[in-house]
Amino acid sequence: MRKSLLLITGLVLTIACLSRCSNNKADVPATTVATTEAEKPNFGGFDTQVKWGEHLVTIGGCNDCHTPKKMTPAGPADDSTLMLSGHPETLPAPEVDRKAMESKGLVVTSDFTAWIGPWGITYSANLTPDPSGLGNWTEEQFLYALRNSISKGMAGGRPLMPPMSMMPVKHMSDDELKAIFAYLKTIKPVKNVSVQPTPPALARK
Repeated sequence: MRKSLLLITGLVLTIACLSRCSNNKADVPATTVATTEAEKPNFGGFDTQVKWGEHLVTIGGCNDCHTPKKMTPAGPADDSTLMLSGHPETLPAPEVDRKAMESKGLVVTSDFTAWIGPWGITYSANLTPDPSGLGNWTEEQFLYALRNSISKGMAGGRPLMPPMSMMPVKHMSDDELKAIFAYLKTIKPVKNVSVQPTPPALARK
């Protein structure tokens, strides 16, 4: 009888111990999952930072000014072979009466990569990762340039010119700008030296 009681007690303790261990094991994955979910980066609902950046570049209309155009049966279209490479360095600005335009406050563009206005002539920059574009830029430079509208992202540099200086990119979050920079670093590099802006015709003597 005494041996039976001892045996039953041992079984009960063993079952209780196994049950407790099992519960503890069940708790571990839940805690791990919760921690992992909390630490998972938020890329605006996209799987990766680069995908998020691509989306922001698309909806932000960056291609409108920074990608040269080619003529198609349906009209002008982005030239995908030169995507985001800026105004072609060998392409002259449209020939117009700049003094007449400037005096009337008019703005003219031929393919959206070169803009003529009261401020002079501005040319869209090369945003590809080629050394002639953003190849040697740091993330910090990129954020500084867009946040402060400063060319080259360097303190003391010249201000960005219209129409870029009129764009609302300065209101983007740091994470959004970092995603854009990450995406731009993945696109095809295109060699094309950005053309420097030309002063207004009326300012010349």
